[in-house]
Amino acid sequence: MKRPTAIDAAKKFIESHFPTSQAAILAGSVVRGEETSTSDLDIVVIHEQIPSEYRESLIEFGWPIEVFVHNQHTIRQYFQSDCERARPSLPRMVAEGIPLIKHPVITALKQEANSLLRDGPPNWSLQTIERKRYFLTDALDDFIGSTNRGESLCIANTIGESLHEFVLRTNGHWVGSSKWIIRALKEYDLQFASEYVDAFEQFYRKDEKNAIVKLVDTVLDGHGGRLFEGFSMGKK
Repeated sequence: MKRPTAIDAAKKFIESHFPTSQAAILAGSVVRGEETSTSDLDIVVIHEQIPSEYRESLIEFGWPIEVFVHNQHTIRQYFQSDCERARPSLPRMVAEGIPLIKHPVITALKQEANSLLRDGPPNWSLQTIERKRYFLTDALDDFIGSTNRGESLCIANTIGESLHEFVLRTNGHWVGSSKWIIRALKEYDLQFASEYVDAFEQFYRKDEKNAIVKLVDTVLDGHGGRLFEGFSMGKK
């Protein structure tokens, strides 16, 4: 039997599991037109009778479903915590989502989510920039000196995560994780995202480190270059 469309499945899911909820939103790749064969349905539910928020994964109506259940208080708490960690997962879902149950709270939440996304994450302090610069330098030095392929792969992964965070946070942009690393970089600068992918592609495919080293140095040069001598943390 052919499974229902994403929106039909999401509506059936809400009717079946949350018939008394005040509002519900379908978000994720299926509403962005980026659906793949493994895409799930991300559904945000607003239910004032729940005492605390929760998240649950299920398979219903032929679809894997991730449901994020909140009341109006907890969803706003999560908006703030997501913004503080600079990964606005929930605000993004609400901002881009399609209402499954219409309610005035959706309009208010969408306005708040869009405002948060537009404003960007909190600025890093100079102390945070110095600390991140030091740890990125440390990982780069390890990468340059490593002669063990397995260790070099792990170090490259660390650099990839740290570099994307450093570039985006020092430029006032949101960061990502997993596939959202590249998406966040593209939202910031398509050219840099392309250079980033190419640099790591050269290493993973050909074991050539130079492009990664050059890319990291170019980023660090805008903040004083590599940092080792004179750095301290926690010194009284």
